[in-house]
Amino acid sequence: MASPELNLINNAKLEGLSHPVQVIAVTGGKGGVGKTSVSVNMATAMAAAGKRVVLLDGDLGLANADVFLGLSPRYTLAHVLSGERTLDEVVIQAPQGFLVVPAASGAADLANIGEMESLGLVQAFSTLAARVDCLIVDTAAGINHSVLQFSQAAQHVVVVICDEPASLTDAYALVKVLSRNHGVSRFRVLANQVRVQGAGAELFRRFELVTARFLDVVLEFAGEIPEDEYLRRSVREQRPVYDAYPSSAASRAFKKLAARADSWPVPPGPRGNIEFFVERLVRKQVARLEAVQ
Repeated sequence: MASPELNLINNAKLEGLSHPVQVIAVTGGKGGVGKTSVSVNMATAMAAAGKRVVLLDGDLGLANADVFLGLSPRYTLAHVLSGERTLDEVVIQAPQGFLVVPAASGAADLANIGEMESLGLVQAFSTLAARVDCLIVDTAAGINHSVLQFSQAAQHVVVVICDEPASLTDAYALVKVLSRNHGVSRFRVLANQVRVQGAGAELFRRFELVTARFLDVVLEFAGEIPEDEYLRRSVREQRPVYDAYPSSAASRAFKKLAARADSWPVPPGPRGNIEFFVERLVRKQVARLEAVQ
């Protein structure tokens, strides 16, 4: 018998179901590989191309997307979960033309939300569906519960790697856990902080060679982002490099990445909606709780 929580979700009157939304989780095995920079600049580039983009800061412990953008949110996702604020009241308009949902900064872990909070989260995101083309989720580092939740619920998982042993080892661990325990079989790999043009493809081949030996997954090369002084400068200035230095090498690379991401297929029907993404987060948590009970 379904739990009362699942019944509430199933009976929720959600709007905007006919509008397909691209849901992309940007993740990586360790901190310092540039996930937030990738997320922020992807959102900026896609917005510049005319897409309606929402950036969800999925780092529930150490939120920093707002810092990258020089924003000072008054409310966060925690206020939505508690019912104190609506999602529209929490969302911030970034100067670059996309919306930002600030993270709860450790105040509310999705793993611990209750029945009414779960329903409220689904309903809150349903209000965005009619006016969003792409939802980019900037996850935390590592393989903690929130990272796995966001990644298994998204349509596309972008794993950011750089040419460091710890980055490759931790990225492999993340792919292994997601594939074996959470049913994620396809990943898009982005090489970041590449020092020599074309080295990203070689780094991808090395990573793919290891995963092919031990894991039953499909990896696709998403491209490379070069090491760029203008990128470091833009971080200090709290502006996306795509916006601050549009002619830089990093900016051009993010433009290519955004164009490539725009061509990634969006599943038809419920699978291509924000509501489905949020419902999967909730249903995963419900299944976990029922297993414990």
